[in-house]
Amino acid sequence: MEQNKKIVLTGDRPTGRLHLGHYIGSLKQRVKMQNSGEFDEINILIADDQALTDNYDNPKKIRENIINLALDYLSVGLDPEKVNICVQSCLPALHSLTFYYTNLVTTARLSRNPTVKAEIKMRGFADEGLPLGFFSYPVSQAADITAFNANIVPVGDDQLPMIEQTREIVEKFNRIYGETLVMPEAVIPKNEAQRRLPGVDGKAKMSKSLGNCIYLSDDSKTVKNQINGKMFTDPMHLKISDPGHTEGNVVFTYLDAFCTNEHFAEYLPEYSNLEEMKEHYRRGGLGDGVCKKFLINILEEILSPIRSRRKKWESDIDTVYDILASGNIKARETTNTTLFKVKNAMKIDYFDYNRCT
Repeated sequence: MEQNKKIVLTGDRPTGRLHLGHYIGSLKQRVKMQNSGEFDEINILIADDQALTDNYDNPKKIRENIINLALDYLSVGLDPEKVNICVQSCLPALHSLTFYYTNLVTTARLSRNPTVKAEIKMRGFADEGLPLGFFSYPVSQAADITAFNANIVPVGDDQLPMIEQTREIVEKFNRIYGETLVMPEAVIPKNEAQRRLPGVDGKAKMSKSLGNCIYLSDDSKTVKNQINGKMFTDPMHLKISDPGHTEGNVVFTYLDAFCTNEHFAEYLPEYSNLEEMKEHYRRGGLGDGVCKKFLINILEEILSPIRSRRKKWESDIDTVYDILASGNIKARETTNTTLFKVKNAMKIDYFDYNRCT
């Protein structure tokens, strides 16, 4: 089913503090979208139910991180007047939709989902058995997307298989029961470095357990230590005069993701753009210390206002709770309406609307 409105759904699992990978991969884009005026609705879902699928034995962790996630959202500049922030477990319609959609997906198809396979391997579920809740994660995500009638879903590369799974569910539901659900489209960052920002040690992903993250809430000293002490450059670039490699060099990967020509005018006027800087590094004569200092200045410019906004919101935590409560009320109305439409299409709306929802 097509719709004229441009409705966005995005969100995160509340499993820990958000870091620069989250910022450049999704949060920055969300702020840009909210300020563009191009979208009719932007919904941001705190996916606490999905976080419980692999943290079921430690729900306290999820509870504590919900408010921290909300603080991260507000600190990067997301405006509750322009976006709707809500909590997954507060929207019962999502649970019902997930159940109905499970009948449209086979276990064989879920087993082939590349994202599910990667997560199973990473979390070691193959050794101890796979929780059903985790296995059906893509179905839950499909329920989230369709419940909000979202046709625009910003994601990273690793989430594309999830969106494809949702599209398959939408197609099958509409084919069997009639045109009811909106078909979503994935939107990914154009800049490859923004889509795949590695940890400071060059690992494929930032990870709390590896200690290779720069968090949005980190202070200046921590950011500086992470870059100067842990960030990899070119192991063959032993002397400043040595020719260096920029590909695979984590400092330049971060510069690809974060720096602009304006940053050079402000912090490194010897160059007019990143390509000039890279050329100098490749031919030799540019030290790693200069490159890291430049990156530190850029990240401080980005993170300083984020820290200030977070401090403001931390001093008014009751308002943060009010924002979530208000967002839940609005989201319940939307998701309940979708559930009613789904039950009506399936001819299982046995009683009137008010008694069914």
